[in-house]
Amino acid sequence: MDKLLIDNSLEMVFEKLKNFLKSETVIGEAITIGEVTLIPILTVSFGCTGAAGQGNDPKGAGGGGGIGLGAKISPDAILVIKNGDVSLLQLKQKQNLEKLINMVPELINKININKNDNKGYNESSEDNKE
Repeated sequence: MDKLLIDNSLEMVFEKLKNFLKSETVIGEAITIGEVTLIPILTVSFGCTGAAGQGNDPKGAGGGGGIGLGAKISPDAILVIKNGDVSLLQLKQKQNLEKLINMVPELINKININKNDNKGYNESSEDNKE
């Protein structure tokens, strides 16, 4: 394959990827549990590379090319909305990560309460069918 053709193809691919992969900070989907809403804030990083080459060998000429793409998504913070109060827990600070971990049992408890409330509703609606 012609080296110029490969170089032009790779350049075009990377230009399109650069336009497509511009966003660095992403606001995640809100998660509501009881009275608490959690909104994750993430950093998204992308990297890409490519190479092409040709060679001559006594047995014949050859060439090849390759392309690689990598992505990294890491949570930076969580926006917490509870009873109208808004706070930001930055996960890179150890004490905030500990706060988030300490919130987990409370959130699990609320999930279980919601499940039990829904069971009661379903059982009472089945009683009404009779």
